[in-house]
Amino acid sequence: MIDLSPVEINGHTFLAVSVLLPKTTLLAVTSDRGYIMCGALDVGLLNEKLKDRKIIAGRAVGVRTIDQLLNAPLESVTLEAEELGIHQGMLGKDALLKMM
Repeated sequence: MIDLSPVEINGHTFLAVSVLLPKTTLLAVTSDRGYIMCGALDVGLLNEKLKDRKIIAGRAVGVRTIDQLLNAPLESVTLEAEELGIHQGMLGKDALLKMM
């Protein structure tokens, strides 16, 4: 099952995506410029093999719900996200606001 729903943070609307898979759930919240995602996101791959795409993204680990993803500290971020002032340890919702 796939669930798409709007999430509002400080008056800005983002799109939350949950994909139920066997034994896990993929979680992501996206803006027009970038996204945060659960531990399934491979930041190293984005920074190395897909560097030319300039992807703005952050990863939080150990989250099981969209609310947890929004309120968790990011474990890692892409180089492009760092250029926007997004950093490791920043809460997911704060990172999304910088992606506006």
